[in-house]
Amino acid sequence: MSTKIALISDSHGYIDHITLQFLENVDEIWHAGDIGSLEVMEALPKEKTIRGVYGNIDGGEIQEFYPEWQDFQVEGVKVLMTHIGGKPPRYAKGVKKRIQEFRPTIFVCGHSHICKVEFDKDLNCLYMNPGAIGQQGFHQMRTLLLFEIDGERVLNLRVAELGKRGKLS
Repeated sequence: MSTKIALISDSHGYIDHITLQFLENVDEIWHAGDIGSLEVMEALPKEKTIRGVYGNIDGGEIQEFYPEWQDFQVEGVKVLMTHIGGKPPRYAKGVKKRIQEFRPTIFVCGHSHICKVEFDKDLNCLYMNPGAIGQQGFHQMRTLLLFEIDGERVLNLRVAELGKRGKLS
């Protein structure tokens, strides 16, 4: 039995019913920062495992509940998550060293509002950035990532498009 994951980021205080519908059929929800408001996290389905990190717009209230970095394991998959991570091969300052030390299967970050998944051969890990679910920023399409973890494998990875930024639902 696999674990179903929804990966979101950059809500900037906004979450809508379209996003919440995608979150109903998963086991875990990971938020890669710039939450914007604790109401976003409180709106997430209560029966799910929720993991999150704070982002550069998140103040002390959010930082009380969510750290800057999270490292955890789901089944046989090690995960390292932070908000500002850069992207392969140009990671943010100190990120590459941390990936080399922790040696995750998956490295998750947000911040760019650009949905991107890439296997980094040099670091032997899967880089994942889900884009942004919120309305703030320059992105055109709001996105999140859905995938499954089965043992040590990441399966059925797909991008969910939530609608154009600026179009309130």
